[in-house]
Amino acid sequence: MESWDPVFLDSLAQQGFQVTVFDYSGLGRSTGEKSYNPGALAKDTIELITALGLGKVALGGWSIGGVAAQIVLAQAPQLVSHLVLIATTPPGGLAKTGEPLFYELAKRENDFEDFVSLFFEPDSASSRVAAERSWARLALKREDASPAVPHEWAGAQLGDGPKNPVFPVDAVLHVLKTTDIPVMHLGADHDIAFPVENWYALSDQLPTLHIVTFPSSGHGPQLQYPRTAAKHIAAFVDASND
Repeated sequence: MESWDPVFLDSLAQQGFQVTVFDYSGLGRSTGEKSYNPGALAKDTIELITALGLGKVALGGWSIGGVAAQIVLAQAPQLVSHLVLIATTPPGGLAKTGEPLFYELAKRENDFEDFVSLFFEPDSASSRVAAERSWARLALKREDASPAVPHEWAGAQLGDGPKNPVFPVDAVLHVLKTTDIPVMHLGADHDIAFPVENWYALSDQLPTLHIVTFPSSGHGPQLQYPRTAAKHIAAFVDASND
């Protein structure tokens, strides 16, 4: 849970959302067996929404959490009013793969320069300034903060390099092509993990897809633009009322 920028979460709340964040089983403060298997993450999500009695939710997921969120849409569409995907990958073959640098950085404990390379645009002065601000916010830990995911374990789950496809589940792609539930991808113009170009390649096939892409940014667009990202999400959800 500590990976979510508090300004982003607070901004969502200021837009009128009830914001619920959680740790998947075995990660952070959650008990159980840890896994990065998207199916297991989706199961956690479905069970939590049901247990809390949240009804239909605007479901968000970042990175691999976005893959899990797509599986939730496919398996339990009755629980989802809107799907908000942040810097993640679509199912199926990719027009552009991620960069080897992402897998290199995922295998080690990250310093500030790694943080910039992972989630921002190192060649942009304004992106670096935003990275400094986000780094400082994330460094302010709560008393009940979730322990970090061990980088050795996480790196091993991700593998040694880019894959194509990353998410080889045709059934989920079919759902995205046929759903009437609004879907949004909020991404960056230089995502070294999950290039946004893959969503543009599908844009004429996914009937409810909204795409927002931030300039001079990386795998953490909501870290660089926390308030603006929240406003885009609120506008997306509100658009269904037009």
